[in-house]
Amino acid sequence: MGGNKFYRRGWHHTKTRGREQTVTCGFCGRRVPKYKTFPVVKGFSINDPLLKQEMGIMGKRGLMLMSNRVQACPACARHRSIVRKKR
Repeated sequence: MGGNKFYRRGWHHTKTRGREQTVTCGFCGRRVPKYKTFPVVKGFSINDPLLKQEMGIMGKRGLMLMSNRVQACPACARHRSIVRKKR
């Protein structure tokens, strides 16, 4: 893990034989081994004060609707600033 790497994954293989499980990237659709992906929570929230008042939601925090967990491949994680270059 030396050299000019963009990020450190901090993983190690636990299985000694067989194929790695592959998952689909939630952004580009690429099939990537699961140990290379980064988990991301995708969803949307309501932050508009007038809309929150109309719906009867009180408090400073927004209402989180429809959140789901997706996996991001290393290329999408760098492009979307999910992981950043370490200094």
